Amino acid sequence: MQWGPREVLVDWPRPPDYHRHHEPAVRNLRSKYRVKFLFFICVEAHVSELHQIKSGKNAARLCYVSSQDGGRSWSQLTDLTDRVIGDDMRNWATFAVGPGHGLQLSSGRLVIPAYTYYIHKRSCGLPVCCCTKPHCFIFYSDDSGRSWALGQLVTALRAGECQVAELTSEDDNRVLYCNGRSPDKYRVEAFSTDDGNQFEESFLCKELPETGKGCLGSVVSFTPVLRHLGVDRLEKDGGEPSYPLVDTPSVSLKTPEQWLLFSHPTGRRKRVDLGIYLNTTPLVKGSWKDPWVLNEGPSGYSDLVACEESGSVLFGCLFESGVSSELEEIAFQLFSDTELLKNVKEG
Repeated sequence: MQWGPREVLVDWPRPPDYHRHHEPAVRNLRSKYRVKFLFFICVEAHVSELHQIKSGKNAARLCYVSSQDGGRSWSQLTDLTDRVIGDDMRNWATFAVGPGHGLQLSSGRLVIPAYTYYIHKRSCGLPVCCCTKPHCFIFYSDDSGRSWALGQLVTALRAGECQVAELTSEDDNRVLYCNGRSPDKYRVEAFSTDDGNQFEESFLCKELPETGKGCLGSVVSFTPVLRHLGVDRLEKDGGEPSYPLVDTPSVSLKTPEQWLLFSHPTGRRKRVDLGIYLNTTPLVKGSWKDPWVLNEGPSGYSDLVACEESGSVLFGCLFESGVSSELEEIAFQLFSDTELLKNVKEG
């Protein structure tokens, strides 16, 4: 695979006095027009995230640009802050989207993962820093991006940078899975049965340790290919095919359920050794397998993509890496579902 040179998409005009673009999140809209949305925040010049948290004064704006031709050209910047966040902003010390990728659900809903530092308590009108905590949520659109709204915060646990993936439960209902960065030693997992309006269940995942002060992780769902599931026979059982799955009893499936893939540094204190984690029963707690180390050495933020083709699944991982620091370069690696299963088993 070859990559072209870096290009400036367009010199977007910024809201007044906002000079920095941060935390991009991209989503494609399934349509013949190849519509793309690029969300990001614009932040006031010289105002750090820490300053916003301490002062309780948000300096970020929610913005996006869109493309109708698959990314060849882009629209002017649209600022959604007032119409989408509105009065909620008074309790947001700051916020951001992504970073990484968004999602279009099977219902058609567009989902942009996000997080905010929410001010839970004030004293004399000023925020109490220990009571200003990060919580993840989603921005969403049900009309192909013409209007946007926000879901409820996951307030039960502290979680910041996050990504989401869509799953299907045993009764064929859709479940939206969220995986978030946490300051509490382990990743936060949360589940929603209403497309992200509300995440009814959340918990710290002991199989996914956090790195030092935390790091962005990426998650994607995909449908496993039957030939990789140890299929050695096809029997009719009540009119439905029965497949013997790897490490599980034989079960009857109309179609294979989705699996989850997660990328994140495996180092407990430093951002090193990028791991690829596999979960073949993602709706069951504690079912993540030990990671396959995709990149040894300094490794930071990452973003996954799954390309499902007939007969196989191809994965791509874009990640920060280097020799002395993870901030030296951006790398990209492709691997197949066959390679994934081989390395996970051997690990």
